[in-house]
Amino acid sequence: MQQCINGETASYRLLYQRYAKAMYNTALRMLNKVADAEDVLQESFTDAFLQLEHFQNRATFGAWLKQIVIHKCINHLKKSKTGLVGIDSLENSPADADEPVNNDIELNVEVVKRGIAQLADGYRTVLTLYLFEGYDHEEIAAILNLQPSSVRTQYIRAKQKLLQLIKKEDVYGRPA
Repeated sequence: MQQCINGETASYRLLYQRYAKAMYNTALRMLNKVADAEDVLQESFTDAFLQLEHFQNRATFGAWLKQIVIHKCINHLKKSKTGLVGIDSLENSPADADEPVNNDIELNVEVVKRGIAQLADGYRTVLTLYLFEGYDHEEIAAILNLQPSSVRTQYIRAKQKLLQLIKKEDVYGRPA
């Protein structure tokens, strides 16, 4: 990092090579479109490289870069107007956290990936941040500027919708 700050261009390439794949995968999981994920990836690295002197080593470079990628993804979703919804705009019937979920399904990874790709942007974003990126509901609420109750509701509904999609396709990848 210090070499990048000193202007050594080879160091920029090394940082990019080290983190690009992981950051691309994060963007792709959130945006579900290759071109959008590639754009966000490039914008994120550009911003990170321009702000390197402000990096304060409170976290690893990878964690700092991932925050940039996630915020860029969220901004992209907001700009495309397919972003997230607040609790007030959700259906009148609240999601029941105690509703039984059939966990007896043997999951096929490809079926799950296809199911996640079919989720609405808001559901996919909350599910991705929670399950894949490891954020808790309060952290997601802060990132998305939503109430924690709204995030929990979206997460529950995203899980329910994903299970419906998986059941439709059948656990073995055959359409039901």
